[in-house]
Amino acid sequence: MTTKNELCADIGYLSINHAGENLCGDHVEKVETDDSLVIVLADGLGSGVKASILSTLTSKIISTMIAAGLKLEDCVETIAATLPVCSVRGVAYSTFTIIRIVENKRAEIIQYDNPKVILLRDGENVEYPVERLEIGGKRITKADIQLKEGDIFIAMSDGVEHAGVGIIYNFGWKRSDIIEFMKTFIPVGFTAKTLTKILLDECDRLYDGKPGDDATVCTVKIRSRMPVNLMFGPPAKREDNDIMMSQFFEKDGKRIICGGTTSTIAANYLKKQLIPKLEYLDPEVPPMAEIEGVDLVTEGVITISRVLEYAKDYLKDNDKYEKWSCGRDGASRIARMLFEDATDVNFFVGRAVNPAHQNPDLPITFNIKMRLVEELSDCLGKMGKKVNVTYF
Repeated sequence: MTTKNELCADIGYLSINHAGENLCGDHVEKVETDDSLVIVLADGLGSGVKASILSTLTSKIISTMIAAGLKLEDCVETIAATLPVCSVRGVAYSTFTIIRIVENKRAEIIQYDNPKVILLRDGENVEYPVERLEIGGKRITKADIQLKEGDIFIAMSDGVEHAGVGIIYNFGWKRSDIIEFMKTFIPVGFTAKTLTKILLDECDRLYDGKPGDDATVCTVKIRSRMPVNLMFGPPAKREDNDIMMSQFFEKDGKRIICGGTTSTIAANYLKKQLIPKLEYLDPEVPPMAEIEGVDLVTEGVITISRVLEYAKDYLKDNDKYEKWSCGRDGASRIARMLFEDATDVNFFVGRAVNPAHQNPDLPITFNIKMRLVEELSDCLGKMGKKVNVTYF
């Protein structure tokens, strides 16, 4: 996520493969420069290995050139001149969509033969104007759009519009139907990844689980920044308690405290009561607690382990979404705050060794705790969050 103003871009993309193919013929690349964020969705001709190589090359070449500072038009001209045209079908070996978010203020969209990017604003479809160009002998469309908070861009390969051909629809899923379908979910406030998952699941259903083409969706959601601060474990030195607490509570944004000892120290620092809850909302996740002035108080290692499990799944197919998106237990609530609410995540991690974890009968060690933080930080970074970890 780029950070040039109070807005940022939340990005999520997924693909489903042509039935019987192990490789996807579509490919998405994302690259950040000093002042912009560039997403390239390429669709290779046909399916399987050949299409996968062509789409990967196309997206890699375009994104690498842009990262090197070349103009979009030069990148398009190079790729247009590089990609041959199929002598049988008379079409290029790879089509593409480029979305460039500049300083979170405007979006440049350049497309070659892919379905026109959908823009949903204030819950409604916006048919934005496009300029038609010929670059390198290929007809390109270009649009320049001033961004507003809440804007949602949906880019796709033509496998999405082909969904249902000969099964449910005679001519596939019309653009207007896709727009109406997605408009239903906008008021809920789903993340870009979840909106992508919803659209692709419906696409797969229309194909009756046997896609006749590779289908890829990339959703870009423009939103305001939201920091979430998570404290996990007490500091190695007791004299650092107040330093850790003061830095944590000085931060703007939502606050999560994980761990019994840590929450006790926080309650004492705030001079507030720590109120344990005894209700097991999920039999495998320990109960939560409450401290006035803290958004969420949970147990430590077991809860964070479950959050990490959800984070890894989120980065793959997001199959466990229904569990954490509706769950009322501590791990589900942390997952929603980190995956959906947060744009920036600040970890405050104590290096104290918990005597309870030194029991050889327990599988929890200090190293496991540190590794949980490292892996969760890595996952959140891959989600596009800006992550900062401070150790005490």
